[in-house]
Amino acid sequence: MTYGDVFSALGDSTRRQVFEAVASQPRAVGALAAELPVSRPAVSQHLKVLSDAGLVVCRAEGTRRIYAARPEGLAEMRDWLERYWSDVLENFAAEVNQGGRGS
Repeated sequence: MTYGDVFSALGDSTRRQVFEAVASQPRAVGALAAELPVSRPAVSQHLKVLSDAGLVVCRAEGTRRIYAARPEGLAEMRDWLERYWSDVLENFAAEVNQGGRGS
């Protein structure tokens, strides 16, 4: 998994809806398809992409597959964003401080 995979996976609006649904409550493909304006096969394809990106996990319950958000996937993405956010804030503070000296 790369961060590009994660952002690419979440770049599709329907896929984000699928992710948000399983993040709020683990669900089976059929339950997701009933809530979304896409077919079961389409939901399965979206879940495959999310799984490949490390954002969801699947567990078997009898013949059903239950999908849930993968907390580690979100943590990895958050860590990546935090690193850049910290850099942006530090650069902004340096720019503000440097601008204040010239006045």
